[in-house]
Amino acid sequence: MTRSARRTGGCRPTLRMAGAGAAALLALTACSDSDPDPGSDPGKGGESGELSGEVTVFAAASLTESFEKLGAQFEKDHPGTNVTFSFGGSDALAASITGGAPADVFASASPTTMEIVADAGAAAGTPETFVRNRLEIATLPGNPDGIASLKDLTDPGLKVVLCDETVPCGSAVRKALDAGALKLTPVSYEEDVKSALTKVVLKEADAAVVYKTDVRAAGGTVEGVDFPESAGAINDYPITLLEEAPNAAAAEAFVGLVQSAAGQKVLTEAGFLKP
Repeated sequence: MTRSARRTGGCRPTLRMAGAGAAALLALTACSDSDPDPGSDPGKGGESGELSGEVTVFAAASLTESFEKLGAQFEKDHPGTNVTFSFGGSDALAASITGGAPADVFASASPTTMEIVADAGAAAGTPETFVRNRLEIATLPGNPDGIASLKDLTDPGLKVVLCDETVPCGSAVRKALDAGALKLTPVSYEEDVKSALTKVVLKEADAAVVYKTDVRAAGGTVEGVDFPESAGAINDYPITLLEEAPNAAAAEAFVGLVQSAAGQKVLTEAGFLKP
């Protein structure tokens, strides 16, 4: 974070110069030197301390609804800022960041994908876990197939959708299936948790294993079914300011909002677990 300090004080020439014209010129020069540094940017943590400009946040798809609320709150608290989100699979977002995509903040759905960014030297400081999330089965409204357990999803008559195992949701599902010694062949693997849930919402699948937060966000379009194996497949969500953040001051403030009591309230109301 770069800040330009304002130089204060009156015009105090230190040399005596002959002639009124020379004295006036000296006074003018001294006053000019006390002006703010023209290279300062008050909107990005400069003299005024006010924040402005765009903040680009790369975040796991499961954070969509919560982060959009927090983004709106941030813009309200800091007029002149604009929070832009890129939601998707954490692995794809990490690849974009390490590939040079301009971003200020990264919030991942697992420490593993965050490590990709940190190991590449793209994280500023140590990423911190801000929430956790647990899996749940999403079924059609009313649960017409009577799904009551993870094992029920192995019924060959059911069309089940899972997240790809390269993304945190899919990796967590794999842990849950292994814990129950279950083998499940889905009709498709999806690139992120929202894509998997959408298959059920559109009735293109009978069920999907997603996060509890996504089931809650979907409202009455799906029904959630808990299963005990999910207890051993809880994902930690880390967040970090990025090393090459174009708007580091505002980005740091956004991370602060996410970690604040107000931010945690929004996240826990969405179904996330406290870290």
